[in-house]
Amino acid sequence: MQENENIIKSKITSIGAFSVMFFLVVAITTQVFIFENSGAIHITLILVLAYAACVALFFGYSWKEVQNGILHGCQVAMLPMLILMMVGVLISSWIAAGTIPAFIYYGMLLLSPKYFLFSACLICCLGSLSTGSSWTTSATFGVAFMGIGFGLGVSPAITAGAVISGSIFGDKMSPLSDSTNLAAGIVGADLFRHIRSMVYSTGPAILLTLATFFILGLSLSTDVVVDKSDVDTLLVGLSDNYSLSVITFIPPILVIIMAIKRYEGLLVMVVASFAGAVIALFLQQISINEMFNAMNYGYKSQTGILAIDSLLSRGGLQNMMWTVSLGFIALSLGGLMEKTQMLEVLLSRIKSLVKSIFGLVTTHVIFSIMVNFFGASQFLAIIIPGRMLLPIYKEKRLLPEVCSRVCEDSATVTSPLVPWGLGGAYFSTVLGVSTFEYFPYTFLAFFAPLMTILLAYHNKYMFTEDDHYVAVTNAAVKSRI
Repeated sequence: MQENENIIKSKITSIGAFSVMFFLVVAITTQVFIFENSGAIHITLILVLAYAACVALFFGYSWKEVQNGILHGCQVAMLPMLILMMVGVLISSWIAAGTIPAFIYYGMLLLSPKYFLFSACLICCLGSLSTGSSWTTSATFGVAFMGIGFGLGVSPAITAGAVISGSIFGDKMSPLSDSTNLAAGIVGADLFRHIRSMVYSTGPAILLTLATFFILGLSLSTDVVVDKSDVDTLLVGLSDNYSLSVITFIPPILVIIMAIKRYEGLLVMVVASFAGAVIALFLQQISINEMFNAMNYGYKSQTGILAIDSLLSRGGLQNMMWTVSLGFIALSLGGLMEKTQMLEVLLSRIKSLVKSIFGLVTTHVIFSIMVNFFGASQFLAIIIPGRMLLPIYKEKRLLPEVCSRVCEDSATVTSPLVPWGLGGAYFSTVLGVSTFEYFPYTFLAFFAPLMTILLAYHNKYMFTEDDHYVAVTNAAVKSRI
């Protein structure tokens, strides 16, 4: 019970920790819903960060300890932010190479509004399962589907919901995923046992999600009237301004191959970006100076067709800096709250709620989502509740993979729903749709937590040390060795 002992030694009281939560909720709510100015959310988070620092100082932490907490958050943010900057470079280089225009062109030829949402979600599922990254999938396949949906007359918010739902499926089910490995690692579960355990909750959740998008697509297809002349204009505009040969698909193929071979995400993004740049130079006849400007400031489409130009004028390293700065500020707050044990103090108040398995799982889900919203990081939302509640899982003789499954069913899937968090800021920037718009359509983010709570309520697949499941899984693990 080392974790509980650490909480007892915390200098901050529950009143102090709750005051920071309250200030955060009031500040964000006021800015977004009263002032209607979400663009300046950075300054609001800096004010919350300053208040949290004052609370920590008031309860006896030194400024050096406060600063170390802030720097810890920045250190956690460093790699995701570098990847995010490279995503901006990748998008512009893939547009210049004709990769994204080719996806849009052939997608509009092959897909109809009736099956588009289902197809977008399913393909993003497969893409993220292969790469282990929801970020890579949404920045590549996702951006292309946003363009296809635009051409087919499908709402961007609904398309974004389908893309994100599919993308986060692989992010929690792929053995290549950092969050999947993290959730298994922090509770001491075997990686493949963890994935096998998630099948029982995530499997039904993704089937429900795909079914929902299929039904939604059927209903939307009766309302969406696709003007054939508009579609023809887009197709002709794309084919006249870009070479759409098979060579343009080399960059995404490289991404899949490198991901399967377990290359690091940052390296994958760098190689894929410069592969796109090389193709743009030789196939699309773009000058080196134009290519460098596009990768830095964003690609500027100049086809003369308004719909195409507005769709393909995007990307660039500098256009990602709004999100990068938000990520550093948000994770600075999360790091401060972690190192001063504010989040742990809050979690220590919930012990009375976890007497039953149902109460334990429900509490875990709720607090993971809360840490996601208050800590602005799915990694904090996985680590802190998972480590804090693991002893209680052990007391109830539940296997570690049950705890890790709940971590992912609550923390990983809800990360894209937090506007000021890394996930929400990333997806809204890359897909060009605000978090508040795609929120209602990210169905997997709702189905997965509900499914894991439902399993706990009926005590189904809540594996204990005495279950036959242990023997079956042990045999499966040994067969891999």
